[in-house]
Amino acid sequence: FFSDCPQPMSCPDDADPQAKRQKTDPQVPLAETTQNIQCCTALRNVKYEIRGPLAARAEEIERSGQPVMKCNIGNPGAFGFEAPAVVIDAIKANVGKAVPYAHQQGLPEARQVLVERFQKLHKEEGGGDQGADPITISDIYIGNGVSELIMMTMRALLNPGDEILLPSPDYPLWSAAVSMHGGVPVYYDCLPQNGFVPLIEDIRAKVTSRTRAVVVINPNNPTGVLYPRQLLQDIADMAEEYPFGGMVVFADEIYDSMVFDGHRMTHMSSIVKNTLCCSFGGLSKVYRACGFRVGWLLCSGDRSHAKGYLNALNMLSGLRLCSNVPGQYGIKPSIEGIQSIDALMAPGGRFYEARKVIINKVANSKYMSLREPQGAMYAFVKINLPDFDDQVFALDLVEQYRVLIAPGSSFNVPYRDHIRLTLLPPLDMLANALDSIEALLEKHAEKLEAANEEALKIMKTLRAGEDHARIMALRAKGSF
Repeated sequence: FFSDCPQPMSCPDDADPQAKRQKTDPQVPLAETTQNIQCCTALRNVKYEIRGPLAARAEEIERSGQPVMKCNIGNPGAFGFEAPAVVIDAIKANVGKAVPYAHQQGLPEARQVLVERFQKLHKEEGGGDQGADPITISDIYIGNGVSELIMMTMRALLNPGDEILLPSPDYPLWSAAVSMHGGVPVYYDCLPQNGFVPLIEDIRAKVTSRTRAVVVINPNNPTGVLYPRQLLQDIADMAEEYPFGGMVVFADEIYDSMVFDGHRMTHMSSIVKNTLCCSFGGLSKVYRACGFRVGWLLCSGDRSHAKGYLNALNMLSGLRLCSNVPGQYGIKPSIEGIQSIDALMAPGGRFYEARKVIINKVANSKYMSLREPQGAMYAFVKINLPDFDDQVFALDLVEQYRVLIAPGSSFNVPYRDHIRLTLLPPLDMLANALDSIEALLEKHAEKLEAANEEALKIMKTLRAGEDHARIMALRAKGSF
């Protein structure tokens, strides 16, 4: 069954089980021999600051009775957005049917709807029927949100030291999933000066014989950038031409219908044909149903050379028996019903108007600039102050103004001069949050100016002292 999978390596300690054991003297009290319980080494390089110390501090403030405006996380339901009524009605109507376990890959009827959706998208985007091996319900996996499916796909793929190409900035779960499963995140740059669009030359330059996959997040979180079709084609070509064995293309498309200004989003599964393509989507963002924890994974392209990997995915799906069954009954009405997200992204819609609030506030700011988001539900704002530290600023902001944001460095970038805001708060509250950000930036600028003035005074004093000392030395030599 797993003939295509590499055999596990033996641990050096296996030969001597006593090597890991420490003898305990029965005469010594237990309290003196007990050691602190440490976490596994695989988690030591894992971070997820969106729910990290800043969020914990905000919760402390809230418990003290003070409200905090949370602009840090993409959780639509917390800001009054509602899932489509037909989705909730379908889940209610089928709760009785959801009592037993379902198939480990998901309800067949839900997977069939997803197959039809992707077939339609492929036809519209010029991808045809994916060649001689059309997709079926066996190519669909339903999970407890995209997050679980990302973890599963990494667990099934990675051996220690394997490399995954990730965008920088990325959604930090990707870096975490790679690291905790023994892989090495290798980042390709999505530079601010290039509008956060990566260059295919840079991506290709990061490929080695240890590369197992490339990740594409489109529309992008955190930047809101929508990748052009040619770039997606170039990435697909790179993966299909990989000379060291198969390179998987992972396409995080959870925001696929969330685009502004008439932009068109192209799905990677419409493009990739000659290697395995794994595409992620779900109900959380487009259908504003994060708490239902319903995500899906499509495995398309060339599956003939990925049988061992797909068998491993099937096994991992079975080990957790099945994903949340009631939520799966919401898939069919979501896909077949009115796409209410379109109105929210159009002029007059709440996401569109929230984006406009941020664009206008940033345009009138002395310290902020922005590459206008083309999709998703975030704005990645640049702060134009020298020596700016996004982590320090974010803590000051929640402490002084009760506004919680996500520091840009949380998204695995080498710079610290960006912050991420969501488009979710009501417009007046979002405007107030931006006013608070501007006010704190003004304070930081005043402190910086005061520090610069003090430094200038010190330099003048030192220079005056140096001049005086030089004059006295010359006098002593009789030069005057």
